[in-house]
Formats: sequence, C-alpha cells, structure tokens
Amino acid sequence: MSVSETILPPANQQGLDIRSTSRAEMNLCPLDTFPYEFVGREVRIKFEIPEFTAICPFSDFPDFATIRVEYVPHEQCIELKSLKLYINSFRPVKIFHEHVINVILEDFVRACDPLRVEIEGDFNIRGNIKTVVRASYQRGDWKPRPD
Repeated sequence: MSVSETILPPANQQGLDIRSTSRAEMNLCPLDTFPYEFVGREVRIKFEIPEFTAICPFSDFPDFATIRVEYVPHEQCIELKSLKLYINSFRPVKIFHEHVINVILEDFVRACDPLRVEIEGDFNIRGNIKTVVRASYQRGDWKPRPD
C-alpha cells in the first residue's frame, strides 16, 4: 500500500463534539487605536496579558494562558482598554490554542497595521502537556533598523 493509499483514522476517535465557535459567532469586542505621533521612529511595545481564558472545544473546560504581544507601530497604536475588552471577550469562545493565536494576530494586524507584531500564547499545563503557540507578521515594506 502506498502512502497516498493509506487511510487515516478519523480526526476525533473519542466521539466528542469538538465544534469550535465560528468566527461569525465569536462576538469579540473591537480593537480600538489611536494615532502614533512619531511615525518613522521605531519603538517596540510589549503587552503581557496573564489572565486569558477560552473554552477547550474537546472538553468544554476553560483553557488559561498568558498572552504576550510585542509590536512595532506604523501609524496607529492599540488602545489598552479595548485590548482588555477584546481579550476578555474570548471567555465564552470554544477555540483551539493554535487557532486563538492566529485569530488575535489577524485582528491585531487589521486594527493597527503594524510594521511588525509577534504574539505568543503560553497555555497552562493540561493533562501533563504544556503548549506554547507563536505567530508573527511583518509588513513587506519594513526593514528593521540595526540596534
């Protein structure tokens, strides 16, 4: 039997309903911005959000994580209260670790169009497994300045 003929087992052998919350049903608070007054001056902004929670689609139990964001603004900065409300709006959302970091990345880029952003989800241990998920984005026209 060739590799292409190999039959893979079903994705969910436990028979669980593992539907994630659809993007349309997430009802996430919007990320607000304010103008960055020093366009052209490169600064790095770091956020650490130690109380992130969402719901595991497999178990329906909460997942806890520390979310870390580091970005270089272009023309807009993320407003902190809106970031808090946005992150807290994940609490009822059923989503996998890998997906939540990509959703945050997409929304962050859409909101403020940064020169660069890195997002990390450092998830608490569950069932003897520690998960850390990282995603990043960089504008095609941006070159970092040498330190």
